Amino acid sequence: MMNNIGFGGSGPRRIPVWRILGWGSAVMLLLTPLVAMQFNHEVHWTEPDFIIAFTIIGITGALVELTILLTYNPFSRAGGFVAILAGSLVFWSSLVIGMIGDEGNSVNLLFGLVLLIAIFGAWFSSLHRNVLPAAMLTAGTIQCAIGLLAGIWGSDVRGGVFTILLSTLWWLSSLLFAIAAKHRGRAG
Repeated sequence: MMNNIGFGGSGPRRIPVWRILGWGSAVMLLLTPLVAMQFNHEVHWTEPDFIIAFTIIGITGALVELTILLTYNPFSRAGGFVAILAGSLVFWSSLVIGMIGDEGNSVNLLFGLVLLIAIFGAWFSSLHRNVLPAAMLTAGTIQCAIGLLAGIWGSDVRGGVFTILLSTLWWLSSLLFAIAAKHRGRAG
């Protein structure tokens, strides 16, 4: 008997195009520095760099898959995608290059609080649907405060502005989750 697994479309044995594109993009993103190292000696990634990138991109992809699995409302789904993007950028930026100063600056540890607020908000949202918009709003506001205090009023204006701009992703996620909650409220 022949295997009926196909690509695109719908059905129990079909692999959705978005999944192929998403994971294919993740692989390409991981291969980019490897290829760049062959042609440009200024690009120098070590094994730990690739392991960290693989872990972050893999977790990000798994969270996208989970969001698609658990959400049906397009606003909830979009809010989840934006929150995942914000969390991944905050984690990667503070770990690899440092959002405020360099990666060794202890202020960057404060961004762990932002991530914890978002993670616990997502977890508690299973108990009450209005928790998620508030958690994302809080995460964005805390991140903005870190950018103002440590970045702009502190020593790194560039990092402060970047941090504040990145806060808008948390706020956009909050708005999308609030719209989704309002739509669920009307339906229920």
